[in-house]
Amino acid sequence: MAEAVRKATTHPSSNVSSVVASITSLIQTINPQNPNACEALKPFSPYLTQPLVIQVIKNLRSPNHALFFFNWASNSQPNPNNYSHTRHCYAAITDSLLSHSLFSTAHHLLHRSKNLSDSLICKFIVALGNRGDIRGAIHWFHKAKSFSHGRCLLSCNAVLGVLVRANRINLSKSIFDQVVEEGVFELDVFTYTTMIRGFCKIGMVHSALKVFDEMRCSPNSVTYNTLIHGFCKNGDMEGAKRVFDRMVEVGGQSCKPDVVTYTTLIDGYSKKGEFREALECMEEMVKQGCHPNVLTYNALIEGLCLGGNVDEAMKMMTRMRLNGLEGNVTTNTSIMKGFCIVGRSEEAIMHLKEMDSRGMRPDLKAYSVIVNEYCKIRKPDDALLLIREMVVKGIKPSVSSFNAVFRVLVDIGKLDEAVHLLKQMPQMGCIPNFLSYSIVICGLCKVNGRMQEVEGLVSEMLENGHDLDTTLYNCLLEGYCDLGDEEMALRTVYHMIDKNFVINKDTFCIFVKELRGKGKLSKAVTVVEEMCRRCNVPDINSYRALLSQSLESDQRSFNQILL
Repeated sequence: MAEAVRKATTHPSSNVSSVVASITSLIQTINPQNPNACEALKPFSPYLTQPLVIQVIKNLRSPNHALFFFNWASNSQPNPNNYSHTRHCYAAITDSLLSHSLFSTAHHLLHRSKNLSDSLICKFIVALGNRGDIRGAIHWFHKAKSFSHGRCLLSCNAVLGVLVRANRINLSKSIFDQVVEEGVFELDVFTYTTMIRGFCKIGMVHSALKVFDEMRCSPNSVTYNTLIHGFCKNGDMEGAKRVFDRMVEVGGQSCKPDVVTYTTLIDGYSKKGEFREALECMEEMVKQGCHPNVLTYNALIEGLCLGGNVDEAMKMMTRMRLNGLEGNVTTNTSIMKGFCIVGRSEEAIMHLKEMDSRGMRPDLKAYSVIVNEYCKIRKPDDALLLIREMVVKGIKPSVSSFNAVFRVLVDIGKLDEAVHLLKQMPQMGCIPNFLSYSIVICGLCKVNGRMQEVEGLVSEMLENGHDLDTTLYNCLLEGYCDLGDEEMALRTVYHMIDKNFVINKDTFCIFVKELRGKGKLSKAVTVVEEMCRRCNVPDINSYRALLSQSLESDQRSFNQILL
């Protein structure tokens, strides 16, 4: 290490990166708790500069080592160049500490050195927001207000950003309104744009427009694009076009429509099936010297495919290539969806294979399209082969793909394969959900002699945190009735009543038939009255009528039971 220090410090001014590397390597071998640890860094004292200190802090993975170096640099002996930390250095060490959730350490350092500022508190708010600690982020915002006598624009923008990302729009509006009312500092374009984005996220586009109209600073292209996207997301293309026209009218470099603006409009028109308007928008885009990118073409291609115009989408993909742009996985996934929508399954499957052969690695969405298509054409074995291929390639299959396979396996009577796949799912990187269990269990309930397996799966399902719903209970009840297990049928019925679930009428008919066959129809009457008393049954008389109809051959007995 001594040799490394000698080489690095011989001509440090001409080889800063070598000095940074040597300091980084040296510090990683030091125990910060050792009182003599600073001695090893003395040879580097003459070469301390702001860029060097910042780079060393960024290079050190351990926040403790970073803090050790930072503290040494601020009190280095000797210190021939009178080096001292700048605000950028404090920002770097704050980033290092907060990235490891050392909030109190960072606060103590900044407070002790009197370097706590709005810009650094902003970092605390963002870091807490990234952890999902909304309460902590708001606490630090109020701390910034107190510390800076209310002049905390950066912290205000940070907390609004955190709340909007967390969909806490009402809370962000409260803070925004309070800051506007207090009027301690002028809001900037970022503040207004964040609130506009928040309202647009939850579909309150007219509230977003109100914020836009009340802006006390000039909006930029990001502001306009955010509002245009909000209208497009709501399907209000007329509103989006009005905002676009205002953007064009204002003009200027900061508000000139860009590729994002046009792509957003094209995507909105395409999703509504308004392809003439989408194409006109693209032509206008090119006319204005704004070149479409892959996202622009993808928006058009996806819209055409969802509308069943897959051949037009293929032509658009050709046009895209002629303009020097190669389609990506998203482009090809849209094409596959288009083929599936119009029933051209073989072409969709072939397209997936061609993607692979061209070295374009399909992702989860691309595979899922074809897995679902195999299931639609009732080829579960091919779907399962594709799922296994995904696993081999390190792509985690979605539970919806497995559920699609379960539906087909149950429909075509391959229940053993369905049960086996259900057991295999965790090994393939996917945990069964409620629907996975429900599909298989209901399928087994319809086959004689499988109720023991059903009970095992129900137990496993409950252990994994999934409760039974009314559909599943009805399936179990039918299964026990078909098996002739009166005791389990009655137990299932009373479990349903305990949970305020109502037996459906078809299952009730099966249940009545089972009890009548054993001469225990009085129990069915008791069930009806108990269900009437404890559950919210929309039409209890229909159940009594069904019970009456089942006894038409023995009306006198039925009247005696009711009495």
